[in-house]
Amino acid sequence: MPKQKLKSHSGAKKRIGMTGRGKFMRPKGNQSHLRTRRSNRAKGLYDEMLPVSPSAVKMLKRVLPYGVR
Repeated sequence: MPKQKLKSHSGAKKRIGMTGRGKFMRPKGNQSHLRTRRSNRAKGLYDEMLPVSPSAVKMLKRVLPYGVR
C-alpha cells in the first residue's frame, strides 16, 4: 500500500503565504475590529505582509508539509 499523504492545516493555509524562495509570510493582526475610525493611511498599512518569526517556522513546516499553494 502506498504511503499516506499528510494533511495540511486548513486554517494555516488560509492565513499564511509563501514567497518564491520558500519564506513564510503572515498578515498583520488587528485588521477588522473598530477599523472604521482609523485613517485611510493606517488602514492601508494592514495590506503589508510580514515575515514569520524564526521560532514559528518549525511549527509551520509541520502543519503545512507541502507548502502553501
